[in-house]
Amino acid sequence: MRRLWAAMALGVLGALAVSAGAQAAPDKDAVLAKTRERIEATDFRATGRLVKVGGDGQRTSYKLAMKGHWFPDGLRVMFEVTDPVASRIKALLHMSANGHATIEVAKSGAAASALPFERWNEGLLGTDFNYEDILEAQYFWKGQELLPAAKCGARDCINLKSVPGADDRSHYSSVVSSIDRSIFFPVLVVKTVKGTEARKEFSSEGLRQTSGVWSASQVEVKVTGKLGSSLLIIERGSAKARLGPKDFAFNQPPMHGEE
Repeated sequence: MRRLWAAMALGVLGALAVSAGAQAAPDKDAVLAKTRERIEATDFRATGRLVKVGGDGQRTSYKLAMKGHWFPDGLRVMFEVTDPVASRIKALLHMSANGHATIEVAKSGAAASALPFERWNEGLLGTDFNYEDILEAQYFWKGQELLPAAKCGARDCINLKSVPGADDRSHYSSVVSSIDRSIFFPVLVVKTVKGTEARKEFSSEGLRQTSGVWSASQVEVKVTGKLGSSLLIIERGSAKARLGPKDFAFNQPPMHGEE
């Protein structure tokens, strides 16, 4: 059977490592400690698709591969679009333990170069996912606040609001994460864009547990006032990939087909 995983990049994109029996803590410091512990246990490979859904329902799909690992110097995530060939792009993101991030990008076989902060909010291949969404840097920002608990559908959730400090580089003015209190997994993340105050809503679906690790098979992002959406669909992977520094070298062959 194919295993479905999501990573976060994201985010970004939902995080991969969390204890099966974890319970939501009642205070802010405990919530942050558990959330950061989850991210610091990251060690995954995943393959799937990045899909843009137009307002008319038309879909444009790209094959992708991702991998991530928390090293002593912080989190590294490599994100690669492998097909179609004309759209190939590889990005290496690094986030230190204090939330400081750097991003390098290589397109269609070109040499990698640092991506300036001004471009971190660029949509990946026209989707509503951007480079910054691949990381979960909001949980390392200076400003953190617990909001009143609420239901996320049938789920009881803790709501954590994260606000970047003066030294935290982000194109978002705030991020509110709704975390399932029984499995401690973020099922809904709402990001407010600086300047425009547009809201981007990231919802995780197909939550499942394998070997004590919770993951999602799909993350969808919708922007308020905009038709259509974008999907990150994970089709297979491993949450315990045993990755090392060499796995994040830009000169490696495309990641498609990795298990």
